[in-house]
Amino acid sequence: MIVIENVAVATVDDADTYHADGHVVVGDDGRIAAVGPGAAPASAGRRVDGAGCLVTPGLVNSHHHLYQWATRGLAVDETLFGWLQALYPIWGRLDAEVVGAAAGAGLGWLALSGCTTSMDHHYVFPRDGGDVLEAEIEAARRIGLRFHPTRGSMDLGNKDGGLPPDNIVETTDEALLATEQAVDRWHDPSPDAMLRIAVAPCSPFSVTERLMSEAAELARRKSVRLHTHLAETDDEEDFCRERFGCTPVEYAERLGWLGDDVWLAHGVHLDDSAIAKLGASGTGVAHCPSSNARLGAGAARVRELLDHRVPVGLGVDGSASQEASHLGEELRQALYTARTRGGPAAMNARTALRLGTMGGARCLGRQDDLGSLEAGKLADLVVWRLDGLGHAGIDDRLAALVLGPAAPVALALVGGRPVVERGELVNADAETLAREATRAHRRLLDKRA
Repeated sequence: MIVIENVAVATVDDADTYHADGHVVVGDDGRIAAVGPGAAPASAGRRVDGAGCLVTPGLVNSHHHLYQWATRGLAVDETLFGWLQALYPIWGRLDAEVVGAAAGAGLGWLALSGCTTSMDHHYVFPRDGGDVLEAEIEAARRIGLRFHPTRGSMDLGNKDGGLPPDNIVETTDEALLATEQAVDRWHDPSPDAMLRIAVAPCSPFSVTERLMSEAAELARRKSVRLHTHLAETDDEEDFCRERFGCTPVEYAERLGWLGDDVWLAHGVHLDDSAIAKLGASGTGVAHCPSSNARLGAGAARVRELLDHRVPVGLGVDGSASQEASHLGEELRQALYTARTRGGPAAMNARTALRLGTMGGARCLGRQDDLGSLEAGKLADLVVWRLDGLGHAGIDDRLAALVLGPAAPVALALVGGRPVVERGELVNADAETLAREATRAHRRLLDKRA
């Protein structure tokens, strides 16, 4: 049992309950036993003094590409399509060793940024690269994060009008078979699952209509979730109109890709009709403000999405299109992006925190067990240190977390087990992860010779 006391508590429950001085009790079953104001009840177990801190639900990363840690800092001035065309040839040389090192670094960094659950969208499977999905799953186990990798796919190569080179796409049948095998091997449907798989064809410009529609059928037959990129750029809008005669959301709807078991990455270029369709169907959106800004893709209409009851989570997106990859900082970026579009009333600090916690949990279908601090839920939580120089004088600790500089993580628990303590990883060494990632980066680039 762990008792966190003398601490500010942002529960992110339905009432947005906030305790300026409260406590959280974690039971030995890995779930939250109690949350409330004032002193914690007397009990045995470890007691953590949270003076100067804020405890929140653990952040949920709803969109990422961990393998891209190995190609950070490249094509830094390109649009999305130009960036992809520059990096696809390099990604075609990925193997399990590179992906494992990249995933270890990416997940370790996410943990240090307050993330306790992360998805990953992996869709590049070189024929001689080994089991890259297993490599990132093992990396997640090493770090200790709850993990929702997706088995992505691409079957629309350049010769057939797609964007990726032909040598890194699969056949449709290969992709569907490998996806089903991944679900059968790895997916855990239990309420306290540490590992779940989703089905995730990459994007309209890299996947055939057959793969999109049959992947949706596969996911629903297996009772797993669906994920893809959609409406990220104007280029994608033009591609869909020219190739399919409709908008990206109309295309998704045509292929059975709207529903409360679907969440879409980005959703930047959505008109009123598209937003209404997402809201009516319960389709989620992973909002990636820093990546969208880095690629110049635009700013998502998050206020309008929320007003239509669309589940909206936060994602850091691929490390090569958002080199910071700090999920805690995405809270501030989401708020700034919303206010840039709609003024200060468009988003407040509590809403930003909700995007990063409950919003992400809803996108991943984990809202019953994650995303808020409530008795009976899984004890995935973060204690943020807010009494240092960078936050001095900000009395509202939630405002300090969202608007201030990146806060150090004093303690992060996943299922009641520490994964970060005093700003250090518990289960891995950050310097070792950095060395392994640097070696993987250099090895991947050296393969160009």
